[in-house]
Amino acid sequence: MKNPFRQKSFQLGAAFLAAALATGTANSAEKLSIYHWFEYIPQELLNKFTEETGIEVTMDTFDSNEAMLASLKAGSLGTYDVAVPSDYMVKILLESDMLQSFESSELKNFDNIDGPWKDPSFDPGRKHSVPYQWGTTSFAVNRDVFSGDIHTTDMLFDPPAELQGKINVLDSQGELILMAQLHLGIEQCSTNRDDVKKLDALLQASKQHWVSFNSDGAKDVLVSGDAAVGQIFNGFATKAREEGANIEYAFPKEGYVAWMDNVVLLKDAPNRASAIAFMDFMLNPENAAAVSNYAQYKAGVTGAEAFFEDTIKNSPELNAPEGAPDGTFVQACNQEAQALYDAVWTRLKK
Repeated sequence: MKNPFRQKSFQLGAAFLAAALATGTANSAEKLSIYHWFEYIPQELLNKFTEETGIEVTMDTFDSNEAMLASLKAGSLGTYDVAVPSDYMVKILLESDMLQSFESSELKNFDNIDGPWKDPSFDPGRKHSVPYQWGTTSFAVNRDVFSGDIHTTDMLFDPPAELQGKINVLDSQGELILMAQLHLGIEQCSTNRDDVKKLDALLQASKQHWVSFNSDGAKDVLVSGDAAVGQIFNGFATKAREEGANIEYAFPKEGYVAWMDNVVLLKDAPNRASAIAFMDFMLNPENAAAVSNYAQYKAGVTGAEAFFEDTIKNSPELNAPEGAPDGTFVQACNQEAQALYDAVWTRLKK
């Protein structure tokens, strides 16, 4: 005997679909294209977004802000609806006319933006972006290989004998150059030729001690032991430790990198309404916390902390010890300064 309730449900579903198709509003026709950092969002959260909105999601990934910028400049602008750049890159995208604006009234969760992130210098008034996750970039050291003081940038640029030739650095221009500038005490975006020469000399001398430039494998080389020191995002350091690497994350006295990643509305987004829906979805505290619990970073959304797992609350990588310096944000340099640093980077990667 047929189940009459199942038959009735099917008939109602068919009628709803027919009506939606007739009006051209079938959710299945709505799409969203995301340009996102690698290993940074759980698929379950994207599935939840689709279930709630009917919007089909596709996602491509990048491993550095500079790689994302190069891709957009090379012709992918107009392909993606949203991207997830860091703070300084938001400013660069904005100044390069690669973003479009929105009104706060378009996002019902806009007021959930946490206080410190409501009016950032890289996007005053939050007219082009919403906060995603924030964290730090420093380095982690294998304690089976080195037992001394690690809270110094010497670990990267003037390492002890035990660590020479066993260092992985990120393939990320902004973060590696800033760490070198902090090591030397040089101001960011300086156009002083002596400063730039000192920076270039330091990087060239340090390069002999590095075994690799690797961003998307930064965690894996620490877990495998292929690197004894690894420049790394703090969330990946947490994951490496949880996967069995006997590492300690450093908060060097010279300083380290702080960052805020953001969801931006790209210029010529083919699915603007879907992009706005996704940005609003990510301002829901529970959804923001789902990213934090997966990626091991903190969210810029009020109320997300209530959904944090203990690994977020207690992580030594996410909670700087008393007395540690504050992190330093990468600055977006003017054209003259950026040309100098681009030349230094190109020479370093040869």
